[in-house]
Amino acid sequence: MAITEKGSAMTDWTEHKPKARAWFESLRDAICAEFTAIEREAGSDASFEYTPWERTEADGSPGGGGVRGLIKGKVFEKAGVNVSTVEGRFSEEFAKSIHGAGDDPRFFATGISLVAHMSNPHVPAVHMNTRFLVTTKAWFGGGADLNPPLPYAQDTDDFHARMQAACDKHNPDYHAKFKAWADDYFYIPHRGVHRGVGGIFYDHLECPDEAAFDANFSFTQDVGRAFLDIFPALVRRRMGQEFSPAEKHQQLVWRGRYAEFNLIHDRGTLFGLKTGGNIDAILMSLPPEAVWE
Repeated sequence: MAITEKGSAMTDWTEHKPKARAWFESLRDAICAEFTAIEREAGSDASFEYTPWERTEADGSPGGGGVRGLIKGKVFEKAGVNVSTVEGRFSEEFAKSIHGAGDDPRFFATGISLVAHMSNPHVPAVHMNTRFLVTTKAWFGGGADLNPPLPYAQDTDDFHARMQAACDKHNPDYHAKFKAWADDYFYIPHRGVHRGVGGIFYDHLECPDEAAFDANFSFTQDVGRAFLDIFPALVRRRMGQEFSPAEKHQQLVWRGRYAEFNLIHDRGTLFGLKTGGNIDAILMSLPPEAVWE
């Protein structure tokens, strides 16, 4: 792969951008189908509503867009599954904070972002995001983390085991590294607590050549498959449990902490706002109800 005179890989990924986008869209379709199937099992006819959106650059030129998928049902009180594919130029100030964009603000980004808030407080909420970005460098990032208002050791262990299996398939060092990264990242410093029970988080898996792209893309796909395998199983395990008003209240208090993290510390929220993304898609991570005491 040749690099342009300015050192930008932007023109070097023509074949890979649609390949990554197609994967994220297919993963969205599979996840939405599984979530809908769970609603049917619970006797609900809730389905995803899809809202396309377009992004415009500051100069008025097209900047890509995406599709926001949202379901509100009996099991999934609010779940959003979004895919976006955007490109353009970062602002000069924001470019300095993005890997590989300090000397050239052009960018391309495609990815899937998912957050599910559950009706039953015994069912864990969850977040999953995987993405492919191109600046003067190209890389994959993402992960998945479990966020139970009422944690169960069995659910936590099963979730971590499935993420570890996905990691171990590619590199024996990945899971320890990416689990620790998730523990560090999904932390609310002003509260002194973690947002949930963790998972994996990774970023800047660079693709300097074809072999690296293939390896990192394969790993990112396996993270998505692992999520699709384990999270619906946890939902089915807990969605029929009875819960008390006190347990529901505990869920709402916990959701307040979740909202605080996403509004103050989450990189994805900041990236979406700084790049002119769709506000409803960016903030779909916020819970439908929460309380502060």
